[in-house]
Amino acid sequence: MILRIAFFLLMALGLIGFGTVAWITMRPPVTNVAAAVAAPTSKKVLTAAKAMRAGSLLKPEDLVGKAIPIAEITPEMTLDVDDAHRRLTGSMIRRAVGAGEAIQVEDLMKPGDHGFLAAVLEPGARAVTIPLDANSGVAGLIWPGDRVDLILTQSSPDPTLPMGRRVGAETVLSNARVIAIDQQLVQGAAPNSNDNHARTVTLEVDPEHAQRLSVAQRLGQISVSVRSANAEAGGKKPETRGLPTWARDVLPSLLIDAVPSSDAKIRVFRGAGEVREFKL
Repeated sequence: MILRIAFFLLMALGLIGFGTVAWITMRPPVTNVAAAVAAPTSKKVLTAAKAMRAGSLLKPEDLVGKAIPIAEITPEMTLDVDDAHRRLTGSMIRRAVGAGEAIQVEDLMKPGDHGFLAAVLEPGARAVTIPLDANSGVAGLIWPGDRVDLILTQSSPDPTLPMGRRVGAETVLSNARVIAIDQQLVQGAAPNSNDNHARTVTLEVDPEHAQRLSVAQRLGQISVSVRSANAEAGGKKPETRGLPTWARDVLPSLLIDAVPSSDAKIRVFRGAGEVREFKL
């Protein structure tokens, strides 16, 4: 009796196991829904943030990422990855592009490409490179394509001059276009990440202003002042203008030099023969 019960139990377990195996084998495979949903259908490429004319130099704000279907992405487009903005900044647009239009590699001439400076310059213009001071050369302050003013600061050691006239500054060039930052960028190399100060700036000027800048560099220290983007005028030529600013204009207390010093003396004449001298 016991053997018969054990036999039936083993048969039941065998049937259950066989049925389980058959059910698993005949069940259709489960689709990985999560993987299907996660599969990307588009990627971001760099496009123009605004309409730009041919000859414009790309600035960081000129580039924006835009998602487009993967099937429409061509090898000439630039994917919006971490260093893409840095690599394209300073490049020249060969043709006019509209807002939202993808930036094509063939549409760009990058710093370091043969003939880059010659292509960037307007007809008859010259490229002049000047050194930057530490304050004006902070990375991110000036970009290719910006328009700047150049300020010459001079100091005189002449002790005969009043204090208010020993230091002065004057704008020697206004509205000059920046076409390159640092010799490293002109050569197409990445800036040194351990040094965030630009050392030189290359400007587009006419031959006369190129000579003026050459003289100005020997006269004193030149600093760069970036002009507002709203004040930029496409194609407008650099100009010289402005009145000098003296130390006394910045610090009115230096006007005390106009008051006679304590060594000044006054002579008082009484009659024909008496002269008395008073010290102030």
